[in-house]
Amino acid sequence: MASYIIYNLDWADEAAMVAALGPSYRHRVGECLRSYYGVLNHLCALGSVEKMYIPPLMDKRATVLENQLLYERAIARSIDLQPGDRVLDLGCGRGRVAAHMATAIPGAKITGINIDPNQIAQARKFNVERGLPNEFIVRDFNDLPLPFADGQFDAFYQIQALSLCKDLPVLFKEVYRVVKPGARISLLDWVSLPAYDPTNEEHAELMRRVKPLIGAVGTPTPASLENAVESAGFTVIKSENASQGGLQSPLIDKVDIYFRGVRQMILALVKLRCLPPHFKTLIDRLCLDGQAFVKMDNMRLITTSYWVVAEKPLQ
Repeated sequence: MASYIIYNLDWADEAAMVAALGPSYRHRVGECLRSYYGVLNHLCALGSVEKMYIPPLMDKRATVLENQLLYERAIARSIDLQPGDRVLDLGCGRGRVAAHMATAIPGAKITGINIDPNQIAQARKFNVERGLPNEFIVRDFNDLPLPFADGQFDAFYQIQALSLCKDLPVLFKEVYRVVKPGARISLLDWVSLPAYDPTNEEHAELMRRVKPLIGAVGTPTPASLENAVESAGFTVIKSENASQGGLQSPLIDKVDIYFRGVRQMILALVKLRCLPPHFKTLIDRLCLDGQAFVKMDNMRLITTSYWVVAEKPLQ
């Protein structure tokens, strides 16, 4: 539970990071992330949000899982994924997205990196069981350079991992290095939108509740994502909210209903001492803070479905 301290901080305020976590704050953030996802991973694996990301609202009639699959197909199209391509997946989670990519495009090989050894172990097992060639590496992507050769990958994608990056421009210079000329990259991430005002007390309180819910340390904006990508040398070819009408709240409501049912089960198991007490705290936060997310989404203050597609020039 002590890991939650990082979500009350922000990479942009280094003085606060040092005051709270000490001079080795980057290392401490990594430790907190491993602890946080070590538990959250199991909660999310209980059902329809096992991929641990909130997808864009691609189809109002579809479930959360169906919207995830629709978005992942959109990724494959956006990066022009072809048989034989090698693709880097940053923050790969439990390897489910990588498995979908390699299944949809036979012959494609995804290399996933993630800070959490438990998720990597599950990713390897899941993909091996399906006979997929994907590989997975335990790695903090703030630890640069990445362990890959120049021009090793035909494409790159990431889903809602960039708030965990201390220095986006430096990271994307490294991504630029490891992808081939002409390669496309796809980013889906959480951003604060222009309407968000950090000096507004209501906005700030909602943000305080939402950041732990979505596991965000940094608070990028559409402009900061674009600038990081362009400063590395990429050309941005798409920058937009991928959700229909710019809102994810209909999907969040579906997840909220699901987790409220799971909450009753978890509370009973905690009471019977089949689960440790902190599971009650976690599920309470997921349920109660989900409503804060819905409110911010409807106020168009934030989104986790901002989509940037860019290309490395041929020359």
